Amino acid sequence: MTILIKNGRVINPATQMDETADVLVENGTVAKIAKGIKAECDREIDAKGCFVMPGFIDMHVHLRDPGFEQKETIETGCKAAAHGGFTTILAMPNTKPVVDNPDVVNYVHNKAKMVGVVNVLQVGAVTKGQKGKELSDIEGMVKAGIPAISEDGKSVMNAQLYREGMELAEKYGIVVLAHCEDINLVNGGVMNADENAEKLGVKGITNSVEDIIIARDIMLSRDTGAKLHLCHCSTKASVSLVKYAKTEGIRVTAEVCPHHFTLTSDDIKKIEPKMDPEKKLAIDADADTNYKMNPPLRSREDVQALKEGLRDNVMDVIATDHAPHTFADKNTSMKKAPFGIVGLETAASLTYTELVAGGYLTPMQMAEKMSYNPAKIIGLDKGDIAPGKVADIVIFDPKKKYTIDKSTFASKGRNTPFDGRSVTGKVRTTIVGGRIVYEDAAK
Repeated sequence: MTILIKNGRVINPATQMDETADVLVENGTVAKIAKGIKAECDREIDAKGCFVMPGFIDMHVHLRDPGFEQKETIETGCKAAAHGGFTTILAMPNTKPVVDNPDVVNYVHNKAKMVGVVNVLQVGAVTKGQKGKELSDIEGMVKAGIPAISEDGKSVMNAQLYREGMELAEKYGIVVLAHCEDINLVNGGVMNADENAEKLGVKGITNSVEDIIIARDIMLSRDTGAKLHLCHCSTKASVSLVKYAKTEGIRVTAEVCPHHFTLTSDDIKKIEPKMDPEKKLAIDADADTNYKMNPPLRSREDVQALKEGLRDNVMDVIATDHAPHTFADKNTSMKKAPFGIVGLETAASLTYTELVAGGYLTPMQMAEKMSYNPAKIIGLDKGDIAPGKVADIVIFDPKKKYTIDKSTFASKGRNTPFDGRSVTGKVRTTIVGGRIVYEDAAK
């Protein structure tokens, strides 16, 4: 298929290109970028006023498949990714069974290829069953194509075992994706440790829960030489620690999620008990559990530090931590509800609204943090739409204003705190390998 994208603002961090031009796509690759291209094509797209960028790469997605298909499937997760402008996603291993061997890796990769929407790279667990007792078959999973290992959802609390996992990651040239949480310090906490938690009568999660493990993992990265990527950073100290690590030449990168640079714990409000639409019963509820995620929403001071860390390129990546749950899962109290929200379909709009329109990032930085940097970190030949590269492209309209409506999501998950929020900037078209996999019907 030949596609000609006309009159867009082409933003390509790999070449530092930022100018109005046409993009010709032929046989799955970018054939030419220039002004005034004339060519026979199967499809011409007028991208006037829009950004034409490398397809977004999400380093942190929960597809829930295998084992929790009532929450999400590989198909629905991939469709949600396409709606959000993501052309490649990394799937976390905390499924059932846990992705701790090549067979489960192959299952996900094969199923994603059958679905054929976006590229899926499965991440392997650090330990068997994510139980923190013995290492997974890391070598076997590397041969099956994992780009990284992670114990996401928890930390490997045994530092020596984690060190051994890092040594193998360094040996095989893959990345360690770190969920930084001292489980002993959590002590049953469900939201940020502040006056809001006190008002709701629930235990809080202190910043030190995250900061202590970040510091530990940075030191282990220094000792082993492993590439460490810190997931969903949420604290002011996390930015300082990453800055320190980079100053010391330690191989550390870090990501921030849109909810952590957009919301604070002040946004969590008490609510009246909700109704189960199937059982017609009131459910014990104290606050909107769509605001419950791990790490939790922090203070305004933390949010400001994260924005500045992204602006100053201390923090490298914007990822979603897309974590779908069913209505029944979330329709309970803050104490009982699982952590997590969906994010694939709102990330780009929130990033543009809060950071680009908000004056923290340039459009080039947005492309870097959502595409080019993730590709570099995992050693993927993507995040670049120069001629000759695979045509993974997103067309993003920065002037489009709309209201987020969870009922329109392609994801099975509707657990978002952003339903009804007005934003600026919307994904218009997503192209994967030269194929149009999503177009905004409301454009």
